[in-house]
Amino acid sequence: MKIETSRLNSIFANFKKQKVIVLGDSMLDEYIWGVVERISPEAPVPVVDVQTTSLRLGGAANVAWNLKKLGAEPILVSIVGEDPTSQRLMELLSQEKIASKSLITDYSRPTTLKTRIIAHHQQVVRVDRENREDIDSPILEEVLAVFRTNLPHADGVIISDYGKGLLTREMVQEVIHSCRKQQKFIAVDPKEKYFQYYKGISIITPNVHETETALKTRIRSEDELVAAGEKLLKMLEAKNVLITRGEKGMSLFQQNGDYYYLPTVAKEVYDVTGAGDTVTASLTLAAISGASYFEAAYISNHSAGIVVGEVGTAAVTLDKLLAHIEDDDCNSNIKKPKE
Repeated sequence: MKIETSRLNSIFANFKKQKVIVLGDSMLDEYIWGVVERISPEAPVPVVDVQTTSLRLGGAANVAWNLKKLGAEPILVSIVGEDPTSQRLMELLSQEKIASKSLITDYSRPTTLKTRIIAHHQQVVRVDRENREDIDSPILEEVLAVFRTNLPHADGVIISDYGKGLLTREMVQEVIHSCRKQQKFIAVDPKEKYFQYYKGISIITPNVHETETALKTRIRSEDELVAAGEKLLKMLEAKNVLITRGEKGMSLFQQNGDYYYLPTVAKEVYDVTGAGDTVTASLTLAAISGASYFEAAYISNHSAGIVVGEVGTAAVTLDKLLAHIEDDDCNSNIKKPKE
């Protein structure tokens, strides 16, 4: 079931024409890189000798970065605090030529900062500095106003929920109502809290754990996964459900009854950080660029296969994506299990 290069090029040629709103929790990812050569005499913990540090866009900002690297124009609608972290986030957005004019400053909360300490390509610990409480009503209304202003000019919308307080129940319901009214493509990368409000969307991309939590069930077999995917389709009245399965790849469930299993195409797995962002970005961009949902899932599966081979949040370029697809020898494993 390999997609021909000419077909892929036809889809990719439309990427640069697309404008995509990314609504969600933006954050800054800080990486402290070092080596461990001894154990602390104070406690049984490793001592990391720091060699270098780096900063990357995280959360919804990482989704926007992935869209930008693929040639699209992201419209990042999010919140930040008034602090040094927000300044560094703005600097990274500027470096990547991603507009920050749709970011709202919430003076009552910090900009989310995730610090990961990595030694010998292994994450030792992560430190989170954030406020996960729901945003206040004035900020909610300000964000919605910015969203409504941009919506008529967008080709699609991605809701990137990291559970950091921006996406309240009221926000989710209003955004989806507005998108459906204007017949906009809506993709959701969910957290469990407001799962039941993501109704009538184009596609949702939960992982297995999020699916289990949303359905209050356990998934231990392929049959249970299929049953869960079909149940999600009905519960959310969604056109598509794409369950991401880590090293097992992903499964696409469609409203018309079709079901595709796409095994992983990752050649090496070093870090899954941000892989979900890459999946949602490339999936959405492909779908609004003329790809079928199966083709969009196929493309996003390869995008994920690339970024998990790198340490830390990463983004895919079109050249890398096309080369990865052309080099793939796993396409014959894609199947419709019901056949």
